Amino acid sequence: MNATTSFDFKTWLRSHPNPKMQKLFVFLKKTRATGLPTPRFYNNVLYALVTLCRNSIETFTRLVIYTPAFKGRIASYGHSLYLYSGLPLITGPLTIELGNDCRVSGHTTFSGRTTPHPDPQVQPKLLVGSNVDIGWQVTIAVSELVEIQDNVRIAGRCQLFGYSGHPLNAKKRALGDPDEDHRIGSIILEKDVWLATGVTIQPGVTVGEGTIVAAGSVVTHDLPSNVIAAGSPAKIVKYINQDQ
Repeated sequence: MNATTSFDFKTWLRSHPNPKMQKLFVFLKKTRATGLPTPRFYNNVLYALVTLCRNSIETFTRLVIYTPAFKGRIASYGHSLYLYSGLPLITGPLTIELGNDCRVSGHTTFSGRTTPHPDPQVQPKLLVGSNVDIGWQVTIAVSELVEIQDNVRIAGRCQLFGYSGHPLNAKKRALGDPDEDHRIGSIILEKDVWLATGVTIQPGVTVGEGTIVAAGSVVTHDLPSNVIAAGSPAKIVKYINQDQ
C-alpha cells in the first residue's frame, strides 16, 4: 500500500457514514499512537547505546572523511582545526587560509565572486586568524577580501556579503547578469569581534576590535572598537570598558 492509497483509506474510514467505521478509525489511530511500555533501565541503556554509536560515527567521519576533504580545498591551515557536522560548501574561485584552533561548522557556505574583478590582480580571498568560531549556517561571500582576525566569534546564520550576486536593475537580473562592480567590497572583522545570531555585514565594512554586534543586526557602515551595536542599520548602543 503506497502513501496515496493509505491516505485515501484513512479519509474514507474517517468520513464514513457508518458510526462503526468511525469508531474503527479512532481505535486504529489510538493503536498507532500507543507506545510499548518499556522499563526505565532499558530506556537509559538504549539511549546511551544510540548516543555512543552516533557520536562514534560522527567522530570517525569528521576525522577520516570531512576534515581531510576540507583541507584538500583550502590553501593553508594551522593546527587543531575542528570541523563539525559535515563538509562546508565552497563555490567559486576562492582562496581560503585558516589559522590555528579554528572551529568551523559543516553547515557553512563560502563563496568567491565568479565575475572578474575590475582589477585583474585581485582574486577573492578569505583570511581567517587563530581561535576563530564560525557557526551553523553562516554564509561568507567574498568579492575581494574577507579578513577574520584572531578570537572572533561568528554565531549561527550570520551573513557576510562582500558581493550581492545580482544587479539592481530588474531586467538585467532576469537575464542573469552579474552584480555591479561598485557594489562590492572587502569586509574586515578585527580581533575579538563577536557577531551574535543572524547578523548581516554589508560590503566595505570594518568592525573594530572587541566590538559586539547584537542578534539580527544589519551592519551597513564601519563600527569602531569596543562598542555594542544593534539594529538595522546597526547603531552604537553602548561602549565597552575592556578594563572591567
